[in-house]
Amino acid sequence: MCEAPRLRCGAGDAAAAAADVDVVTTGGRRRIPARSSVLASASPVLASILERRLRKDRESGKAGRSVLRIRGVTDDAAAAFVRLLDAGRCGDGEEDDMEKYAVQVLVLAHAYQVPWLKRACEGAIGARLTADSAVDVLQLAALCDAPRLHLRCTRLLAKEFAAVERTEAWRFLQENDPWQELQVLQGLHEADMRRRKWRRKRAEQRVYVELSEAMDCLDHICTEGCTEVGPAGRAPAPAPCARYATTCRGLQLLIRHFSQCHRKSCARCQRMWQLLRLHSALCDRPDSCNTPLCKRFKQKEQEKAAVKAGDDGDKWGLLVKKVKAARVFSSLANRKQMSSTSQC
Repeated sequence: MCEAPRLRCGAGDAAAAAADVDVVTTGGRRRIPARSSVLASASPVLASILERRLRKDRESGKAGRSVLRIRGVTDDAAAAFVRLLDAGRCGDGEEDDMEKYAVQVLVLAHAYQVPWLKRACEGAIGARLTADSAVDVLQLAALCDAPRLHLRCTRLLAKEFAAVERTEAWRFLQENDPWQELQVLQGLHEADMRRRKWRRKRAEQRVYVELSEAMDCLDHICTEGCTEVGPAGRAPAPAPCARYATTCRGLQLLIRHFSQCHRKSCARCQRMWQLLRLHSALCDRPDSCNTPLCKRFKQKEQEKAAVKAGDDGDKWGLLVKKVKAARVFSSLANRKQMSSTSQC
């Protein structure tokens, strides 16, 4: 339910009896009784118009109700607009008006600055949005400065553009308003680029999380040992670890291959060298670390930093920062999950 900031109750005979203004549309075939106090409290534009109209009627000595002209809509739409302002809300009793006259009422709500009614019309029109009406509603949203409705139209266009292209409204737009067509296509292109960028960032984040898990598994293997690889003088673990099925077993196989392979151009060995180097960059206890080559890599990185790192160093530093951030976020997520489990 959408409500006005200040509710005004009154309808039917009581409202008609208290009416002091007649609303007249362009045709002028019907007079719609309304209360000036309700209209003025709902809209600052109507308040200004009514103030001038009532002052003019008093100065001229005119008796009877003042006349307020609302142009550009039908009598029924104007009557629905007045009823909605008089009710001060869009509840169950006003569903019929919103279903029939939402488009015209949206134009009036925008012109007379009634924000709550404008939002309600945006929701009513957006709920019935289809591929056939998307182009027309998009233009309406642009004219009435309705960002929520414009966003819903843009999403529908991106989702069902093939169906929209077959509509008469789109063909009319192509023939008569190429600038608007260009704006629509440009918006769709930008939305597609944002979606691709978001997917690329998600894929990168998954890589950083996987590297973070690999660092945890490498530390676990070199410190505690697992089923196939472990520190010298320590028996293999009796049971696989929690990550054995995903990360730990693959890392153990890679370590075994690394210890036996002597080819200089081996891709798997190069991957292991990179993991060891990444571990060294993240490790804060190189003197007591059991991971092979940790201290050696740490010294080399310090020497490079002292000389001045090139582009490769900059990229490597960025990778280290991303993996560190992924480890922090993973740790916080695990801690939150453990606390919620313990509370249950």
